[in-house]
Amino acid sequence: MEPFIVSARKYRPQTFKDVVGQQAITNTLLNAIENNHLAQALLFCGPRGVGKTTCARILAKQINHDGTQGADEDFAFNIFELDAASNNSVDDIRNLIDQVRIPPQVGKYKVYIIDEVHMLSASAFNAFLKTLEEPPKHAIFILATTEKHKIIPTILSRCQIFDFKRITVKDATEYLKYIAESQGIEADDDALHIIAQKADGAMRDALSIFDRVVSFSGKQLTRKAVTENLNVLDYDTYFRTTDLILEHNIPELLLLFNKTLALGFDGHHFISGLASHFRDLMVCQHQNTIALLEVGEGAKKLYLEQSSKVSKTFLLHALGIANDCDLKYKTSKNQRLLVELTLMKLASIDFEGQKKNPESVALDQKTVEFIAPASFFKGLNIPKEKTTKVATVSDLQNDQSAQEPKPAAQAVEKIDSIQKADEVQSDALPNNRGSIVQPTGIQSAQVAEKQESEGVGETVVKKVDIKKPQNRVSGLSISSLKAKKAHELNKKDNSVDESQLPRDIFTEGVMQGHWADFVQKIDNEGRKILASNLHSDVPKLLNETTLWIELPNSTMKKEIEREQYDLMEYLKSKLNNHFISLKITVNEETAKKFAFTPEEKYEKLREKNPAIDLLRKEFDLDL
Repeated sequence: MEPFIVSARKYRPQTFKDVVGQQAITNTLLNAIENNHLAQALLFCGPRGVGKTTCARILAKQINHDGTQGADEDFAFNIFELDAASNNSVDDIRNLIDQVRIPPQVGKYKVYIIDEVHMLSASAFNAFLKTLEEPPKHAIFILATTEKHKIIPTILSRCQIFDFKRITVKDATEYLKYIAESQGIEADDDALHIIAQKADGAMRDALSIFDRVVSFSGKQLTRKAVTENLNVLDYDTYFRTTDLILEHNIPELLLLFNKTLALGFDGHHFISGLASHFRDLMVCQHQNTIALLEVGEGAKKLYLEQSSKVSKTFLLHALGIANDCDLKYKTSKNQRLLVELTLMKLASIDFEGQKKNPESVALDQKTVEFIAPASFFKGLNIPKEKTTKVATVSDLQNDQSAQEPKPAAQAVEKIDSIQKADEVQSDALPNNRGSIVQPTGIQSAQVAEKQESEGVGETVVKKVDIKKPQNRVSGLSISSLKAKKAHELNKKDNSVDESQLPRDIFTEGVMQGHWADFVQKIDNEGRKILASNLHSDVPKLLNETTLWIELPNSTMKKEIEREQYDLMEYLKSKLNNHFISLKITVNEETAKKFAFTPEEKYEKLREKNPAIDLLRKEFDLDL
């Protein structure tokens, strides 16, 4: 039984033409060899498994091959490989320098391949500088590294740098297909694409994965076998997930995610794959970007089909939500809930990319109970008996759209007329922010009417409970000015006879007690600033109905004047006197009695107790 040789070694390229995905570098090296224009110090840098060491060995063979040797000659005596990860001291570099001085016995050049050169110590780099700058004519140095930024600039300036790129999925797939045909293995294109994507641009990793999957599935390499062996989520899962999102089917979506977790995949893997799936759908929507879709032909048809069902706006919203979940996943304490919440958000986006209004969803098929008085149905040709109509919103809408007028449709029209009347009669009250709140809609109302004139001896109750969000109008808009004018006219219409209002006599002490109660009340409600302003002075009686307070500045005066409505209503009801008024004056001299800064507070304490000054000096205290 012959020993097994891994594909990464068995199919290692022997010429520059066999190197996958590095055509620019291989062509440059071939031309340099043919034109005798090769530098004596080369630096190959790039990610793992892209062919750095392979190109270095091919180059070492090419420059020593003069046509007289056989094609299988490897020039082992002329090629020296040094692993800088384990030989990174100054002594190792000195031994290398001593060997460089000896000319080759066979061939023209001695080639020194130093792998992982970034692992050399700083002193080893410095010892290597002079030899690297002026090596013997028969010596060529090829340095290979995956981390070019760790090499000191003095080394970089002495080398000709070649940057190797990642192997594309397409190139890796083609090479894997060639190897599969060489071994007599039937492989699906989608399966090879998955292997190439899993390798992440490294050909050596792709070959290692290929060997593993072949050992699992044998001569028949299918997409299902690859996904099971590599523990990757099949794109069918993401197609199904996207379909459920477009259908707004949240229960099935959560069940699918639970099934994915049961297969051993974590939520982070699922949500990152879903974001990549949305990205692939987006690149399918433009003819020029389809080339960015690195999948097989069968999968490409599925992507093109699903991308036609969704809009770009939807995909942008979905990508933003999925990417946000990806960023928050590691810091989340309940990671499963985070992914499930993300899926629910995705399923709440409609085809136009806008989030669905939860209120409209909640009101869908909602039952509204409407019990109207008998007089409400006058002229509607309805028998004089208890009339109760229970219908859904959609039923009422259908009745309204009918050609012939129906009792239910006329009932809805009457509700609309009542609603409009309520909107006109409702007061537009200013809120605390200076804007106008206009109540709209029919609030909860109960109307009882006795139908004695028509011989119906019963009470029929109409109960309507339809609430709409309040509209806020800017305090500086034309609408607010109209609302204020209407409010003033309404107040004039609702004026009452002042002679009928109470006018009880009260004492200053009783008034001050109720004042203190109001201050305590608003302080408990969190209105600290107003409470502090009202507490700054004790109110006094100028006459029977006029209250007077003196404030230290005009700012406090404006604050109280703006908020005095609640205060005066409270005092009028408690004192049973609707004719009291508040007079506010400003006296800046009174500000001295308030202590704001630490120094002022200290002076107040010293006035009350002079011994505190002795305490401060004794212990050398500071403010």
